[in-house]
Amino acid sequence: MTTPTLEQLRAWIGRSETRTETLAAEPVRALAATFDLDGDALIGKPLPPLWHWLYFLPRAPQHELGQDGHPALGGFLPPVPLPRRMWAGGELTFTRGLRVGETVTKTSTIADVQYKAGRTGELWFVTVDHVFSVAGETALTERHDIVYRAMPEKGQPQPPRPRVAYTAQFGRTLQADPVLLFRFSALTFNGHRIHYDLDYVRDVEGYPGLIVHGPLQAMLTLELLRHERPGARVKRFGFRGLAPLFHQDTVTVSGMDDPETRGRVVLWTGDGDGGQAMSAWAEVEA
Repeated sequence: MTTPTLEQLRAWIGRSETRTETLAAEPVRALAATFDLDGDALIGKPLPPLWHWLYFLPRAPQHELGQDGHPALGGFLPPVPLPRRMWAGGELTFTRGLRVGETVTKTSTIADVQYKAGRTGELWFVTVDHVFSVAGETALTERHDIVYRAMPEKGQPQPPRPRVAYTAQFGRTLQADPVLLFRFSALTFNGHRIHYDLDYVRDVEGYPGLIVHGPLQAMLTLELLRHERPGARVKRFGFRGLAPLFHQDTVTVSGMDDPETRGRVVLWTGDGDGGQAMSAWAEVEA
């Protein structure tokens, strides 16, 4: 098969798909149980930020999955010629909260396809814009950044994580054990084997352990903020993956008020040794 060029892959820009779904209660109760929360207390209220990721899940038939457990490329997403696929980050604007029982329409559009070559090798970036609306009114918008890279050389060491440059005002630690990772994969219908198949992630993708989902880390930062600032409303949120976290790591989730911008909170995840895995920020109002 001929490797597609950047020009050919950029032909995907502008492709769009639309789905409509009525938000059910059981996914909310199930994620609440996974986070040790009372799910019934969330029904009837606006969903916490990012909990819309429980809906509009991928539905590729089993025979259309690739070796990694993801849907094969070349349908809505362009057929990028690198096998390692990760959720690199995103940015969201929350106009109003979604509620269980509402019928929501999601429109997704390929916004950009880029290629970069750096010291870590070849990288492809695909950006997808999502708009979620209720009865024609936009409830939230989301930019989703996906990164693709080559498989590592056999025995290639994992690069060190960057060091955390902040002093936390609040935080928590947890163990993202295989059961938590499996439950989150199941709730988001994520078949990516790096999160639950230890033999695959070690032998094929060259990682030392199961990978803690980027979306799970992002959710944990906003759950921490929700716990610390229960009266605050998140208006905007952005996050970016810096390095992978593994199931054997002690996961730290931390935050602090941005000293330079009023109403902005700096958030991050890392390990127990001062390494940083994700950087994030939230704009809030009381």
